[in-house]
Amino acid sequence: MPLPHDLCARLQNAFRARHQKICVEHNTQNLGILSILLRSGFISNLTRGTIEQPSPDLFHSARESQRRIWADLKYRDDRPVLNQMELVSRPSKRIFMDLSEIRLLCSGRRTQTIQPLGMGEIAVVKTKSKEHQWLEAREALQLKLDGEVVCRAR
Repeated sequence: MPLPHDLCARLQNAFRARHQKICVEHNTQNLGILSILLRSGFISNLTRGTIEQPSPDLFHSARESQRRIWADLKYRDDRPVLNQMELVSRPSKRIFMDLSEIRLLCSGRRTQTIQPLGMGEIAVVKTKSKEHQWLEAREALQLKLDGEVVCRAR
């Protein structure tokens, strides 16, 4: 499975370069993280497509290596909505949290070595549940699912 740092870096760079759209490799990790960003209001639209263009029709007929996810980036008053996206869990030190630690993180208190979430900030949690594999930290708390805190965005 590819590492999420690639997606974090691509999104930050695209916002800083004022791109309107970005395309990333199609896999469940990227789709999960981007759908959380969509629900949280950091991006405005997700579309499946190919390397050339966002087209759901061409997506199904394309080879696996040609499939991409296209995200429309969101700006407010000519400023990017997503200011910073960073990894929390790294390959050298993965950060797993149980329910009480996720509760501390969401309620504004420090847990392990992780700073608490600020206003308008989200954390992406990868759970072991097949139905809810990728969740925002507050959603994981509501569903009572613990897991690995992958990245955070503000």
